[in-house]
Amino acid sequence: MKKEPVLVIMAAGMGSRYGGLKQIDPVDEQGNIIIDFSIYDAVKAGFKTIVFIIKHQIEEEFKRSIGDRIGKYVNVKYVFQELDKLPEGYSVPEGRIKPFGTGHAILCAKDSIDGPFAVINADDYYGRNAFETIYKFLTENEDSDVYNYAMVGYELHNTLTENGHVARGVCVVGEDGLLKTINERTRIEKHGDKAEYTEDDGNTWIELPSDSLVSMNMWGFTNSLMGELETRFVDFLDKTLPNNPEKAEYFLPFVVDELLQENKATARVLPTPDVWHGVTYKEDKPQVMAAIKELKESGMYPDILWA
Repeated sequence: MKKEPVLVIMAAGMGSRYGGLKQIDPVDEQGNIIIDFSIYDAVKAGFKTIVFIIKHQIEEEFKRSIGDRIGKYVNVKYVFQELDKLPEGYSVPEGRIKPFGTGHAILCAKDSIDGPFAVINADDYYGRNAFETIYKFLTENEDSDVYNYAMVGYELHNTLTENGHVARGVCVVGEDGLLKTINERTRIEKHGDKAEYTEDDGNTWIELPSDSLVSMNMWGFTNSLMGELETRFVDFLDKTLPNNPEKAEYFLPFVVDELLQENKATARVLPTPDVWHGVTYKEDKPQVMAAIKELKESGMYPDILWA
């Protein structure tokens, strides 16, 4: 019997990014934060289990602020991403404080996931359609002669802020709808009605089509990914980490790209018309609040989210 998909939410960095969970600002008058809307949409789409990846140091506050509330409506599991969660024989490099990255985060959840799963960030608003799309894919697809993965693709113009630059993974998609590769653009800005990126600190700018599909780190995987993450993490520790022991990271998209280039996996790009929302800059908050209010007024969400 095919297992139910679960939703994995990467939240281990929440405390460090915001200086403590208490400083995560509500995005509506009822005190809900962005993660509330993601989980609400996920439950509506069909997800019944949420796996939170957090750190031990924020466990008590996270459960009090988020987990205990959500646990009334969906099955909640917790796993912990800590620096010392390493294969036998390996140790944390001296002076290392930075987490080992998103690939390591998912690997820490290995014992809590035994079937297909979706992955999202804790602090991004993805939209109802995105969750419905990824849930449908995970319930209808399995591995064949290659691993069968998916990624929700957003139109670039739906992911930009008026208040500064953003980093986005710009997707190269084949005519068959499969992801070929992702080009990381670390500084994309809106200039009038155009989106442009720079790779030389703004000396030159290159225009990107506004309908380019970009990754917002919403992935769908079969459980086969776990074995690959485990094997390749050892390679990372042996070959990559020694070159930059304090800062090198094991990124989930890099592992996916390796599997694509080795023809061991395919990743279907699932376009969504949803608009991403996030507080990249403090000036973004009023716009996010206005967008949430509009979504409520349209009937997408009830006024009291978890009534």
